[in-house]
Amino acid sequence: MSVQGAQARFEMAIERLSDDDVRSPSLLPEWTVGHVLSHVARNADSHCERAEAAARGEVVEQYLGGYAGRAAAIELGAVRPARDLISDVKTSARRLDETWRSTPESVWTNVTRDVGGRQRPLNALPARRWQELEVHLTDLGTGPTFYDWPEDFVVVRLPELRRELADRLPEGVLPPVTGELDPREELAWLYGRFRPPGLPELSDWA
Repeated sequence: MSVQGAQARFEMAIERLSDDDVRSPSLLPEWTVGHVLSHVARNADSHCERAEAAARGEVVEQYLGGYAGRAAAIELGAVRPARDLISDVKTSARRLDETWRSTPESVWTNVTRDVGGRQRPLNALPARRWQELEVHLTDLGTGPTFYDWPEDFVVVRLPELRRELADRLPEGVLPPVTGELDPREELAWLYGRFRPPGLPELSDWA
């Protein structure tokens, strides 16, 4: 797993974005490229705040104000110039890296809570950040696609999302034989980013 590697590829993909680019639609409904960048930066902040809270023996909200607060922060940041958005993505990631590096080993088993209320140990969160970067890199629609996902990402995440498949299928629909699919296409389907012919639409993944 490489959060740093994913962050480096994300930054490379956004380095030359213009103001027009960040105002353009992303591949996510109703979100511009600027929305994606704003979200990725605020997601890094949410990891910092939960790690710092865990070190104090506390559990805090991932985003102040829950889903509504998350959405408001994204909207507020999305309209900024490209250079400010790019800087925010980089600066927030550097802060997160420093926070994780300075977190004592004994803290990593402390409990955190995500925006949906699910509790996870702090040591599960780097994998969540890795996922955010890999998936949202493809959501930008500025070059990289899910076919560019690194092999280690596919190997780790595909079995995990397969285990959740039965709960996300429409009622009465049996799980398909997913092993016959291209692994990256299957993972993109499980993330709701691709619809292979003949396969159903899934409920949202968590």
